[in-house]
Amino acid sequence: MPHAALQVGALTAGYGPVRALREVTLTVGDGAVVAVLGGNGAGKTTLLRAISRTLGFHGGAVAGGEISFGETRLDRLAAPEVVAAGVVQVPEGRRVFARMTVADNLRAGALGAPRGSRSVSLERVHDLFPVLLERAAQPAGLLSGGEQQMLALARGLMAQPKLLLLDEPTLGLAPLAAERIAERIREINRQGTSVLLVEQNAAIALRVASEAYVLETGRVALSGPAAELAASDEVRRRYLGVVDEDAAADAERIADAAPVLRRWQP
Repeated sequence: MPHAALQVGALTAGYGPVRALREVTLTVGDGAVVAVLGGNGAGKTTLLRAISRTLGFHGGAVAGGEISFGETRLDRLAAPEVVAAGVVQVPEGRRVFARMTVADNLRAGALGAPRGSRSVSLERVHDLFPVLLERAAQPAGLLSGGEQQMLALARGLMAQPKLLLLDEPTLGLAPLAAERIAERIREINRQGTSVLLVEQNAAIALRVASEAYVLETGRVALSGPAAELAASDEVRRRYLGVVDEDAAADAERIADAAPVLRRWQP
């Protein structure tokens, strides 16, 4: 069996007195794609920030638990050391350097990587995202939303991560652009990079991932193979927008039986 690339054990974290995560435990196997689902405020972004050790930049702190990547305890490292250990986060909202060119954005992503590896990384991201080669001299702020997300992913890959932490990579994108990003995530994984995916589009997340966790108010409420969660009535109703037919029929009968209210007129 593959060894666990990432182990999060009983992680508790928050912002001041507010506990955003409560004893969260999860595993990302070597070479796996694991999805994290949940509503707003469930603790998904806090989880990624705790793993990447950037939580302190946002006024938060880890209060308990352990985070390990292979034999390395990430919870004892600073953020740059986590990147050096092979774990890179691509934050929500793309956050490209808008005034810098596409090429300079990619160079910025490679600052912590060995010099000899940068040309290999650049060739890889150009193969994955050919549009970035075409737009190399263009300011990143002039790219479309989908292209900016490609650039954000590519910039993260320039550090040659073993594990990529993705925070809402399809947020705000049109369906076609979202599907293109999902396919690139699959390809990145096929090339050997593990992925921990936080994604508001549950349908895409469960298609891309092999395992999934559902967070509710900072706790793991459900976990298991992505296909099983996709077939779960609760997950389908709450995250995939599939309405229970019996419940829908009951609601329709109640509506039909209800009295018709007339608009008040003076």
